[in-house]
Amino acid sequence: MTPERERRRIMSCEAARARRRAESQVLIDMSQLLPLPSSLRPQLDKPSIIRLTISYLRIHTLLSGFADRQTWERRDEEGERETREERERETRERREEGARERWAEGNKEAGDRELGESREERKKEMGETDLYLRILGGFVVVVTTEGDMIYLSDNIREYMGLTQVELMGHSIYDFTHPSDHKEIRDNLDLTAERSRCGGLRDFLMRMKCTVTHRGRTVNLRSAGWRVLQCRGCLKVCVSGPSLTCVLFTCQPLSLTHTLLHTHTFTSHHSMDMRFTYCDQRVTGLLSYRPEELLGVSMYDLCHTLDLHTLTKSHQNLCSKGQSVSGVYRVLVRGGGYMWAETHSAVISKPRPSQPHPSQPHPSQPHPSRPSPPLFVACVTYILSGVEEPTQLLSLGQMN
Repeated sequence: MTPERERRRIMSCEAARARRRAESQVLIDMSQLLPLPSSLRPQLDKPSIIRLTISYLRIHTLLSGFADRQTWERRDEEGERETREERERETRERREEGARERWAEGNKEAGDRELGESREERKKEMGETDLYLRILGGFVVVVTTEGDMIYLSDNIREYMGLTQVELMGHSIYDFTHPSDHKEIRDNLDLTAERSRCGGLRDFLMRMKCTVTHRGRTVNLRSAGWRVLQCRGCLKVCVSGPSLTCVLFTCQPLSLTHTLLHTHTFTSHHSMDMRFTYCDQRVTGLLSYRPEELLGVSMYDLCHTLDLHTLTKSHQNLCSKGQSVSGVYRVLVRGGGYMWAETHSAVISKPRPSQPHPSQPHPSQPHPSRPSPPLFVACVTYILSGVEEPTQLLSLGQMN
């Protein structure tokens, strides 16, 4: 190799190293700007830093556009007056700055007192956020119309085993059941907006969950599916880059409900929703005896105008294994109806224990075992008293 070629090779290697150092420094600076705990930042690789940065920029754009729209509306109504939260934030920042100045001047006691008050205010704000999430009984996710999850509340780990950092920036289709993708696309589609009242969404989807029913944590490849009830509405950024998102609250479905005294009853059904068991509470609520409901279809107890609600819930139950009916009217014996909501799940019946069969000869095929029979377990909540008690809507209501 000639000296000139060697010199060019060395210069090229030095330039490549300089580019890599500059790129690494930019990524380090970006990671320092991410609103994450300092303990998480060293664990982030380059793709994760870029993914999270893009997600936070997009959520910032959405919030800024929403704030600009609110400011524009306030200008029409109140002029240039600042909001109460902004004034409180500015007051707190001025107080902290004054505390630091007094600290620097040597007045340690006054500085400690004001910094402590400011920290207490911040803890109170964070405590309120945690309280809202606990009351919600689920987590919050913001999804773009393309399906990118640009924000998830950090309590998602309690329900799904996956962390906020692992999911932000990824497509929702990578973590949901393939059979649910069409329904998710329909709820993210803006062309169907006119058919939805106020842009509200309400549907069920299955999402990967790394927490087993026994509470153990498994890796993502061994993750199961957990049914989530998703309710949300459309959010549109009206300033800057165009960005449209859907804000969802996701609540995991579970049949581990606390029975609400006389206002709740449990029942078992065949897969076509015919009663196979019902507890005694139904008598005090709907005036039916449990034995006379055996073999009766749940559809026979539903108000005619609410059959579509029960049908949709039945379809979700058969396809996803769990469902929430939504509010519907259930007929009362003797006349009238009550408003109710039913939570249901498909359960496998345990097989009776049998003696272990003798091992077949290797040349003989092992007999295939049939799948265990299925039934539907339901918890029904009665939400109102009897309405229209003198009106008979079905022959089954006659005494």
